[in-house]
Amino acid sequence: MKFWACLIGYQMVWFAAVIGAEHGLPWPGLVGMLIYASIQLSLTGHVKTHLSLMAAAIVMGCMVDGGLAYSGLAHYGAPWPSPSFAPLWIVSLWATFSLTFIISLAYLQKRLWVAVLFGAIGGPVAYMSASHGFHVVTFTDPSWRGLFFLGAGWAIATPILAWLSGRTPAAAPTSTARLQGHAS
Repeated sequence: MKFWACLIGYQMVWFAAVIGAEHGLPWPGLVGMLIYASIQLSLTGHVKTHLSLMAAAIVMGCMVDGGLAYSGLAHYGAPWPSPSFAPLWIVSLWATFSLTFIISLAYLQKRLWVAVLFGAIGGPVAYMSASHGFHVVTFTDPSWRGLFFLGAGWAIATPILAWLSGRTPAAAPTSTARLQGHAS
């Protein structure tokens, strides 16, 4: 049950952030992230570990999305605090995404090459969904350059987050047996 709750919670934050940005509001993503993180952190006794993971994700998000915005390869809806930086709503998504590595994406902790592929493909697909469905990310022509930049950034960031989430024994579950409901 935790697997699905974690995944659905992340998707709810994603929709709050993207729909908020579509309406020019950067704060729904932040509020969603704070609610999601509060619930996740209250369910664990390892708050410091999870906050460290969130901080790492925020730094990576600022680098990837900030680089995309600064270079002019993409433009974001609700670009607060500045059109040249990663917007608040997208940084909130990075922080929320980092917490999925504890439960829903825990299997990536020991499968870093899968994490590379997951990031390289999943990152650009999520941005394309936000671009086409909600018009909150616009890629400068030719758009393949921005998508390539995103794919490369996510291909690096995803395995790093997976690795970091598995570095501390407190970040369990890390075994397949636990994910299937068996004792480790």
